[in-house]
Amino acid sequence: MNDCCQDDELTDLLAQRQRGTLRIVLGINAVMFLVILAAALQGRSTALMADSLDNLGDALTYGLSLFAVSRGPVVKARVALFKGALIFLAACAVAAQIVHRLLVPAVPVFEIMGAFSLLALAANGLCLHLLWRHRFEDVNMSSVWECSRNDIAANLSVFVAAGAVWLTDSGWPDLVVGLGLLVLLLRSSARVIGSARAELRAAA
Repeated sequence: MNDCCQDDELTDLLAQRQRGTLRIVLGINAVMFLVILAAALQGRSTALMADSLDNLGDALTYGLSLFAVSRGPVVKARVALFKGALIFLAACAVAAQIVHRLLVPAVPVFEIMGAFSLLALAANGLCLHLLWRHRFEDVNMSSVWECSRNDIAANLSVFVAAGAVWLTDSGWPDLVVGLGLLVLLLRSSARVIGSARAELRAAA
């Protein structure tokens, strides 16, 4: 009986720690979505637009993860499955933006790209640091960790693209990085969905 109570206390403590971390990273990503979206529109950058949509997807993901923290493994797996679908929708939005830029070419403002990619890198680096200890706790937190790790790669890619736009005075580096982020989102979606389906099969 004592062991059972102790296990319940440990589970509750873990859930409380997860909720606290998720609330912080949710707030960071919601703010960064608005900031980076405004910068992307001002700077005419497909790569920054992809970055902002990634932040929006993360904010929605963290909100869903908050809901799933104290639920059972089946609910967590279903939430992870839905998160994978959200990542896929973000990838579709990036693909649409790439097509738009191919039809309506524009040279991005590299100063805006560079400055705001570094700002996003700092914010997402903080999120990654906060989520580090939770990355192997369950499928719910593992999928959150996957999203946060993607953000770092995205921010670094946008910064490199800004330098390439400056060197070439062309919009092609921005499109190439946008395409790379599209592939990253698709792979991440496939991994999250695959893990969630595996959890559901194991539960069944």
